[in-house]
Amino acid sequence: MSGAGSKLAQAFGGRVLLMDGAMGTMIQARDLSARDFGGPALEGCNEHLNLTRPDVIRAIHEAYLDAGADLMRRQGISAGRLPAGPREKCSLWA
Repeated sequence: MSGAGSKLAQAFGGRVLLMDGAMGTMIQARDLSARDFGGPALEGCNEHLNLTRPDVIRAIHEAYLDAGADLMRRQGISAGRLPAGPREKCSLWA
């Protein structure tokens, strides 16, 4: 097991780990404009903020770490090749 994997396994064995929370809710609280997302066609496509407003995503992750989170997940509900339904417009692969 790699060094990082070993440390993670040790942490899981010794205590309850906390994970970050609701990214969508934190993003909505920022009251961002269509421009922040990359234009009106992409408004609400949170994945695009990784490209257009990485400062916002970083600040949210830092807030979770400051609150005691041990683990972070990526923001990527539509980052795959086949997003479904209303999230299709958000695909980074379109």
